[in-house]
Amino acid sequence: MELLSPAGNVEKLKYAYLYGADAAYIGIKNFSLRQKADNFNHDEHKLIREIKGNKKLYGALNIYFHEDDLDNLEENLDYISNYPFDAFIISDIGIVRKLREYFPNTELHLSTQANCVNSEAVKMYRDIGFTRVVLGRETSLKEIERIKSKVPDIELECFIHGAMCLAYSGRCFLSAWMADRSGNKGECSHSCRWDYKVHERELVLEEAKRPGEYYPIYEGEGFTSILSSKDICMIDHLKELRDAGVDSLKIEGRMKSIYYTAVVTRAYRKAVDKLTGKFEGEIAGFREELEKVSHREFSTGFYFGRDDIEIPTEKSYLRQFIFMGVVGPSNGEGSWELIVKNQIRPGEELEFIGPDVLFFKSSDYRIVNEDNQDVSQADHGKIYSIITEENIREGYIIRKSAAAEQTSAAK
Repeated sequence: MELLSPAGNVEKLKYAYLYGADAAYIGIKNFSLRQKADNFNHDEHKLIREIKGNKKLYGALNIYFHEDDLDNLEENLDYISNYPFDAFIISDIGIVRKLREYFPNTELHLSTQANCVNSEAVKMYRDIGFTRVVLGRETSLKEIERIKSKVPDIELECFIHGAMCLAYSGRCFLSAWMADRSGNKGECSHSCRWDYKVHERELVLEEAKRPGEYYPIYEGEGFTSILSSKDICMIDHLKELRDAGVDSLKIEGRMKSIYYTAVVTRAYRKAVDKLTGKFEGEIAGFREELEKVSHREFSTGFYFGRDDIEIPTEKSYLRQFIFMGVVGPSNGEGSWELIVKNQIRPGEELEFIGPDVLFFKSSDYRIVNEDNQDVSQADHGKIYSIITEENIREGYIIRKSAAAEQTSAAK
């Protein structure tokens, strides 16, 4: 099975591949359902060609196209052709003819946004030129198995980790109504995950950051109109996914951090390799690392039925660690470039993780500025080097315990 990771910018793409992805998916500005991700434009395609190597790369053009969007696509086809895409991920079949005409050798993958959840739909998309279908998140393992048995000549891709949606694969109008940001145009504000207070007498909701704005509640038998779904985590069920016929395992999260991309990709890489006999070590530690990345309560989605996912989470985001930065290229023996994401104060205990190194702790390091002078703190956006005798490498992730940060802040 292919392991497919998200990349919201060039840096995330580099770490997706470095930490074990077979393939990555990115968005092109104005045509992707994650407009809040950095996405890709300008001359970044040159860097991408260098990073990609023999890995796979898929480009998301999965918005629903209005007339102006079609004109915009037409104007940008030459620019898009600069990217080394192996496939386009699309949901609007209105652009199929144009893409097949302009990119005859590039595969078409159907986006989950198209809500494909049955074999007859899969057959139809196959017949018009799609080589892969990203099934709707609402598809169960039993349904996947039936679809694969009826249409064995098309690849099936499924989301196995990350955020779920309260609507059918993202077809939600809540964000557009409450924040004037359409999820179907790539601008979802995740209104379903905001914090609300219920005013029972008036039967309205009030959102924590919008006092005085009231939203009516329409209540039916055993449900309310706003739910915050649990995240999905299928790392313990990869064999079942394989046996059902899944060809590609997709991690959600183009808007999330390098830390998320690296840790989640690494955990699933080890789990897939364990399943196929390529990794003989223990994966328990790598699996536990998933709990250390910011997430909501985990579930198995719809794969084993509806009971788990239909119960909304009552917990906010869970975060055990803070992403502090990454280790850049070596400056010489014991010195490495330091790319700071959150303020680092020399002497505090940090944890370092690598593609094949679970983690190790250290407070034995110095940080110097570009003039080689020791600093008492390192801030995001400035140039530093970290000097240490620890066995670190370029691409290592640096993090700090969130509990330690709270203790330090209290002092």
